[in-house]
Amino acid sequence: MEADEVWRHIDEQRAALADLMETLTPEEWQTPSLCEGWRVRDVAAHLTQAQLGVVPAVVAIVRARGSFNRMIHDTAVRQARLPVEEYPGRIRAMLGSRRTAPGVSMIEPLTDALVHGQDIVRALGREHSMPAEAAATSAQRVWSMSFPFHARKRLAGFELVATDHSWRAGQGLAVEAPVADLLLLVTGRDVVLPQLDGPGAEKLRQQLAVG
Repeated sequence: MEADEVWRHIDEQRAALADLMETLTPEEWQTPSLCEGWRVRDVAAHLTQAQLGVVPAVVAIVRARGSFNRMIHDTAVRQARLPVEEYPGRIRAMLGSRRTAPGVSMIEPLTDALVHGQDIVRALGREHSMPAEAAATSAQRVWSMSFPFHARKRLAGFELVATDHSWRAGQGLAVEAPVADLLLLVTGRDVVLPQLDGPGAEKLRQQLAVG
């Protein structure tokens, strides 16, 4: 996918999520999201930090004693202290910008918007569409990287096959699903396991349940 197309998808996802946030009730803000240990409020706060600068990022990683996962969690929790009414405006302020956080490609903010958007809406029983081409681009990026999701190791022995796109990855027993669900699978969202199909689906469910 060309850069202009990637950023168009990022802007569209951010704008839609900002609109969604303006409709959430106080109870929905406190609902546990699909991201373990994070409320909807924490996930939304994290999305407002997609353009975190170098100095704040360095300070945050030092405070987290070098742990990337702890840094991401802690910065989101601190940001979540802000009034939720501020989140939509902060996200809309990023529309049209191609700035990223230090050390990441343009695909990371795309993945963040796609996956964290689903962390919110699926936990709330709402719907938010994920374009197949954007999902496939993000899924390929996640699959190609070891950190932080370790998808190739965790899903070794299976071939992921999208039913609504040409994307596929891995070798072994076929596991079939829409590419949006496969993106959630490779990013560790086991909520999609019941929806998986194909010869390897049941074995994968059993393997991840044991793991």
